[in-house]
Amino acid sequence: MEEIETLRKDFPILSQRINGYPLIYFDNAATSQKPRCVIEALSDFFLYSNANVHRGLHELSNKATELLEESRELIARFIHARSPEEIIFTRGTTESINLVASSLGSLLKPGEGILLTEMEHHSNLLPWQQLAKKRGLGLFYLPIEGREGRLRLEKLEEIFVQNRIAVFSFTHVSNTLGTINPVESFCALASKHGVLSVVDAAQSAGHRTIDVQKIGCDFLAFSGHKMCAPTGIGVLYGKKELLQRLPPYQYGGNMVLEAGFFDSRWKDPPHKFEAGTLPIAEAIGLKAAIDYLCCIGLDRIAAHDEQLSSYAYNKISSFPCVIPLGPRERRAGIVTFSIKGLHPHDFVSYCDRYGVALRGGHHCNKPLLSKLGIDSAVRASFYFYNTLEEVDQFIAIMESCLRFFNSI
Repeated sequence: MEEIETLRKDFPILSQRINGYPLIYFDNAATSQKPRCVIEALSDFFLYSNANVHRGLHELSNKATELLEESRELIARFIHARSPEEIIFTRGTTESINLVASSLGSLLKPGEGILLTEMEHHSNLLPWQQLAKKRGLGLFYLPIEGREGRLRLEKLEEIFVQNRIAVFSFTHVSNTLGTINPVESFCALASKHGVLSVVDAAQSAGHRTIDVQKIGCDFLAFSGHKMCAPTGIGVLYGKKELLQRLPPYQYGGNMVLEAGFFDSRWKDPPHKFEAGTLPIAEAIGLKAAIDYLCCIGLDRIAAHDEQLSSYAYNKISSFPCVIPLGPRERRAGIVTFSIKGLHPHDFVSYCDRYGVALRGGHHCNKPLLSKLGIDSAVRASFYFYNTLEEVDQFIAIMESCLRFFNSI
């Protein structure tokens, strides 16, 4: 993107130096940095509008409620939901998926099945795994093959036909492989077989256009902190007719319509899923982040991510000792690799000495890495404020590291 240097000035943290070197932040799949407009939105709320929402008649409470609901309305437009009532505020993708698994799980019958893929983040694996154990449900996986981690899509129809699958929950973009899954095809096939679809959009929201109408999903979850918003705020989208059927996930203030000593009635969605005090300031910060991203353009961000990812993948692959993971073509802004004879923590620590922020470990994807025959890996992940020049600097540091450890 032509104006990238201008955009970088919106992020105060990017101007700092680490160990005397300019910060190269390549850990965006873990969390993104925050632009000044988001920081100011949080500050302004606490300075001028701080109050609890929905419960007060005073001016500050009304103002805070208005700001919160404006955020809900914007999020609905951002992902093309039919109405703000389909937008539930959570603490993040993890809580969103736990909410769906818990509430939806109470309606599933023993013997019915849950389908996941073998590339799921722990947050989209463990809730379903534990639900299956608790409710006597079948747990099935769409397999991957090869170091590229290609999903065996030809198996999907077969799994639906041969098993009583009730829910198919899958990632839009793999947080380790960078794979961009065909979510529209997944949801269409699930719908054909009467299966509910749940999309983990933690790595795609804020990086590419999300249209739940085109995707055709029943539920979709994402976090704010990976798309320039604060931590502690997430979103669950659900079709209104499904949310009406689901029982609450938690119980407490704000979600009850009528409370008695022996029985109670719940509010309509989304409020029946929002027990207690919401992350109000964080939701307002998410609105500021969405406004900011929309000004840049999600399609432009996606193209920039993919350009950096492809460039970095090709550069990294030139080292004989490096084993790149994930697809070579059409990948999100994530490049993960292992190095023969060198532990990821040693590599990441070396790069940190020169100001490069990476991630080393299993990336909450332990079953996937085990399937690939790898204990841990290095991950570089990009966003619109990263540059090709930063990738070149990283590759030079990488070469220095490999020579230092006698890997080349």
